[in-house]
Amino acid sequence: MDFNVTIGLTHTTENIVAYKDTAASLGSGFVEVLATPMMIAVMEGTCAACVAAYLPEGFSTVGTHVNVSHKAAVKIGETYFTECELIDVDRKKLTFRVKTYTQNQLVGEGTHERFIIDMAKFMK
Repeated sequence: MDFNVTIGLTHTTENIVAYKDTAASLGSGFVEVLATPMMIAVMEGTCAACVAAYLPEGFSTVGTHVNVSHKAAVKIGETYFTECELIDVDRKKLTFRVKTYTQNQLVGEGTHERFIIDMAKFMK
């Protein structure tokens, strides 16, 4: 099956750090700043949203690999942005460049891979 996803697709999300998003809340640390697991989850969600409208009904994507660095802290109440760009398509394998940033600094960056799946088959 052909999928209508092409290199160069981009998507950006905007979020505000809440306590539930912090390392202290998630248990990945003790500081009340954006947790690395939350940053990664937002990166994955941004990539999934980037291609969702281009997939046929009944298809979605699942994350399979993340390679990112978390470079700076984002405090509760601060706004951050996550953007992705689809940089490679190999049949059902999609590779994205991702970054998270505030107006003042780069927070995290790297790559993320997702695979296109038939949801009904996948859930079996």
